[in-house]
Amino acid sequence: MSLRTDRFGSAEVVPFPRRTPGAVASETQLPVLIILHQESSTPGRVGNALRALGHRLDIRRPRFGDPLPETLDQHAGAVVFGGPMSANDSDDYIRREIDWIEIPLREQRPFLGICLGAQMLAMQLGARVAPHADALTQIGYYPIRPTAAGHALCPAWPAQVYHWHREGFELPVGAELLAEGDDFPVQAFRAGNAFGVQFHPDVTYAMMHRWTTRGYDGFSAPGARQRHHHFADRAVYDVAERAWLDHFIDGWLTRRPVLAQAAE
Repeated sequence: MSLRTDRFGSAEVVPFPRRTPGAVASETQLPVLIILHQESSTPGRVGNALRALGHRLDIRRPRFGDPLPETLDQHAGAVVFGGPMSANDSDDYIRREIDWIEIPLREQRPFLGICLGAQMLAMQLGARVAPHADALTQIGYYPIRPTAAGHALCPAWPAQVYHWHREGFELPVGAELLAEGDDFPVQAFRAGNAFGVQFHPDVTYAMMHRWTTRGYDGFSAPGARQRHHHFADRAVYDVAERAWLDHFIDGWLTRRPVLAQAAE
């Protein structure tokens, strides 16, 4: 089932709420659902940021038979990570994950899709996911430009962020564009309490070593940066990307569901 709606278009973009020093919200007692796509995958720096805020991680791999919850009532939020597969693949677990995203959208729970996860979110919202018309890829660091809505929501975006993808996606109808790029225009967007980012703020230094070793054949693709540029650029841009991620994750989880606010 695909949830196509324009209800997000009227939502006002406001800054993420800041956590009160010393206060522990009840949401922090709930685990965050983590959806991974390979046996060796980890939540990386996103997982580190969530643990630092006091959250346990409920890690599930639907590709290998793990079930997904029928509600997020027992979770503070959900993160769907990336992987080498495509949101256009016909595998059953891909279809099930895309359909499952309807649950956090309907319940207006905090949801974050990273790379493949963002493409799945876009597809659930009715947008097209496809390779670049000129077969370009983004493998390495590339610049992004936050929009006015992106600045209003979360200041101090990094100038360049880490990517590893061959496909991009359209902006879903009614969604708010938060950051844009050149070859792949939609880099970050918001639909209610759901967010999608095309880039990889989750990648740690160790993960970069693994990806650039196991995925070495990707460097021959049009637009890809060579391996040594990944590490040279990380030395320049990673501090800003890590600081942005910490601020984003905190604000994303303290953002209260719209329905709960309306009921007060």
